[in-house]
Order: sequence, then structure tokens, then C-alpha cells
Amino acid sequence: MPPLPRNIRNRNEKYHKNISKRGQVPVGKAAEHEDEFPVSKGLIGFFLFVVIGSSFVQILNLFQKAPVMDAGPEEE
Repeated sequence: MPPLPRNIRNRNEKYHKNISKRGQVPVGKAAEHEDEFPVSKGLIGFFLFVVIGSSFVQILNLFQKAPVMDAGPEEE
């Protein structure tokens, strides 16, 4: 079998070094991202405003369009 090219050999060595390091993140890297959220608080607030506001409008429309229950003609 012919020898492997240098770049494949280097990638192979780098991969094998990382095998024993899996799950062991340095403290500095783990602490950097601990307090960050994937979305901003403003975007979450806007989303809640839209969802709660639209549900409130739907409830108002439901009560405005609800038919009035009429007892009908009374029989004595």
C-alpha cells in the first residue's frame, strides 16, 4: 500500500488526538457561553406581545359575535 499524503496523515493524527479529549471542555470555554441566550430578551418580549395580544383580540371577537341566547316566546 502506498504511503498516505501528508495532509491526510495530519488530519488522521489530529482526529486520533481528539478521541481521548471528548467531553472534556476547558473551564474557560464552558464559562464563556453559560449566561448567553440564543435569542435576545427583546425578541422574546415581542413574541409574547404578539401571541398574547392576538389571543386577547380573538377572545374579544368571540364575545362580540356570540349570539344572544333568547328564551323564545313564553308560554303560560
